Amino acid sequence: MAGRAPPPDLSHLGEGTRLSVAGREPRATARFVNPPVARASTILFPTLAALDAAIANPDKGLYYGRRGTPGIWALEDALTSLEPGAAGTKLYPSGVAAISTALLAVLQSGDELLVTDSAYEPTRLFADQTLKPLGITTRYFDPRIRDISSLFTSNTRAILLESPGSLTFEIHDLPAITAAARAHDIVTIIDNTWATPLRLQPIALGVDISIQALTKYVGGHSDVMMGAATATAALWPRLARMHYRLGMNVSADDAALALRGLRTLGLRLGRHETSALEVARWLEAHAAVDSVLHPGLESHPDHALFKRDFTGSTGLFSFVLKSGTRASLAPLLDHLHHFGMGFSWGGYESLALPVDLKGCRSLPQPERPGPIVRLSIGLEDPADLIADLEAGLARWQKHQS
Repeated sequence: MAGRAPPPDLSHLGEGTRLSVAGREPRATARFVNPPVARASTILFPTLAALDAAIANPDKGLYYGRRGTPGIWALEDALTSLEPGAAGTKLYPSGVAAISTALLAVLQSGDELLVTDSAYEPTRLFADQTLKPLGITTRYFDPRIRDISSLFTSNTRAILLESPGSLTFEIHDLPAITAAARAHDIVTIIDNTWATPLRLQPIALGVDISIQALTKYVGGHSDVMMGAATATAALWPRLARMHYRLGMNVSADDAALALRGLRTLGLRLGRHETSALEVARWLEAHAAVDSVLHPGLESHPDHALFKRDFTGSTGLFSFVLKSGTRASLAPLLDHLHHFGMGFSWGGYESLALPVDLKGCRSLPQPERPGPIVRLSIGLEDPADLIADLEAGLARWQKHQS
């Protein structure tokens, strides 16, 4: 697929340097450090020859606002540069839009999709309520499956992965899954929002399309909605075509916010990681807590896979209480000072959310003695977060007795 030249290979540079220089090539930024915010629909051409040249290759430069503007290209190029082996990136108005478009790019009526049972709930809804009426079958599999090829049929065309799994944080054996898929010409797609390319590089491990909800860590400030899909050279043309056919687009202002967030992603992820591990280890030792679902902990059943494939962790994990019900969580959650209660995660503020697996799992779940609480650890001092949780758990214990 003809278009702009691919961004340069930055894999030889350190993480901080890559985040600083990615997407700052002259074609996107000219002489500006940050590309100007270009709000545009119509692009004017000075001559008929210039118009005809643009029509012949609409992705080479400015053509029409929906084809992109310099700030959007800069963000796309930067994200591509962070994924060794990637050919290009497209942006979407949300992470769910990125997942949905990627699936539509590789599936058609009569095909079968395999989806990890631990996938993000809106992903499941799209598969069950949108793909099914289109004649596409979805089957859910155990995220810890050892031999995924045992599930393949003649109609299996794609596998949707998420590692760690949403809410319960299981880790896939990615190299084993992608090797089996490639041997059968099956496309693999992963939701890599939790790790970002700084903690896991799925394309380097054999994945075909890597997706992020930039709403989370890349945006980082809970004020932008956006998704991204990054593809290998083999899948890039199909992804780009479907992106255009579905009219996907993001605003220049939102792209500028996400690009600004990307520059500090490494620093923020480091703080999220160390604080989350400190809070997780404190919770693991608390008398009211049955278990902590964090793959960075040695107690996690998939910790060995995590250590093999990931370069570190981030700020999202869950914990399980030793008793109680969802309703019993009110004393714990209602009066927290430093944890907000709301959806999404990855911002600078900490969040706590009760987890209900009913309706978002197809396979039997392990018995858990009490309810699950998911925490997103922000940039606050971990000592303050621990004190807040300590008071909340004391309230919870008082009401349990």
